[in-house]
Amino acid sequence: MNIRTKKAAVMVAILTAAALTFTGCASTTPTAGEQTATEADAITIADAWVKSADSGMSAAFGTLENASDADVTVSSAETAASAMVELHETVENDAGEMVMRPIDGGFVIPAGATLDLVPGGSHIMLMDLTAPLTAGDEVALTLTFSDGSTYEFTAPVKDYSGANENYEGGDTGMDSGH
Repeated sequence: MNIRTKKAAVMVAILTAAALTFTGCASTTPTAGEQTATEADAITIADAWVKSADSGMSAAFGTLENASDADVTVSSAETAASAMVELHETVENDAGEMVMRPIDGGFVIPAGATLDLVPGGSHIMLMDLTAPLTAGDEVALTLTFSDGSTYEFTAPVKDYSGANENYEGGDTGMDSGH
């Protein structure tokens, strides 16, 4: 290799290294109107768990935290542990009984706040279980947000015997099992 070829190769290497260095320093600040984060990016869940059940129904609980400066809406959930999943709220009916029902519009988690999913309150209802849920098992769940983004998490199965609300309407004869 002659000196001219060596100089050209060294120059190419230096320019390539410089380009890579400057690329690494490039700004990632979004331009006006450009969205860089999804609703799912703003969410974490703490203390997630699922109630054990032999068959029928169960529910998932935990605390959803929204770290963004905008409200976030969970529009649906799914899991292989259940043939049907609904987002539920528990409310008092006209007779003064606590009943659960699907929540219109999904769960809204206010900006910078949390939403507690708890027995006797808002929860993720697992209906028509595909197999028994035994304490110590784990259940994978996926939340879908109003922007179409998703958040996956795994929750341990625990024994729990409280909060046996009925469905709104009462004619189904089904109780929550949680």
